[in-house]
Amino acid sequence: MSGATEETKKQRILELARDLGVEQFTPAEVEQIRRQLIARFGASAKSSAEYIHEVLEDAGIIVNWSTQADSEDLYEEEFRDLLHFATFEEAEMCLTRLDELVRKFRSEGEHAAVKRVLEVGRLGRRRAEMIARNPRVDAKKREEKQEILEWFRIWLQAPETFFDWLDARKRSADFQRRFGPKVSAAGQ
Repeated sequence: MSGATEETKKQRILELARDLGVEQFTPAEVEQIRRQLIARFGASAKSSAEYIHEVLEDAGIIVNWSTQADSEDLYEEEFRDLLHFATFEEAEMCLTRLDELVRKFRSEGEHAAVKRVLEVGRLGRRRAEMIARNPRVDAKKREEKQEILEWFRIWLQAPETFFDWLDARKRSADFQRRFGPKVSAAGQ
């Protein structure tokens, strides 16, 4: 890769990092940057997580890589295939599993694993947001992902009341009007 192209790639990484607007980067944010590089700039912009990590650190940006390193070997199998949510039912199952994992790891005193689960939840929120804001995606699918984005946001903010809220949300007139009664009944 030429020096000019390498500099452009670094600039794009730093631009995406600024767009995320976070003070500290974890593996979840690095993964988000990696995916956005490809989505916005095509396959030629593909970069490894390690390269993005290096670019961020070289720019003086704080990257907390240890959370993943501490829990990855012990718990990564718990996180496999969690973020598949093409439907509302799948999103609810995903959040249920994330919630179960947080509770399990908290009860076991596994703080690094709890942090990792929350990182996965933030990544899920960002994935939904990325689809919700993509004008190339069908409008109905964008609306569904915007709804799922809200589910993740609320779970991350108030996990102890989330499922009561979700139950009420799915029965709400707004939800019924936008997504139909069969959606709310399927998740019950």
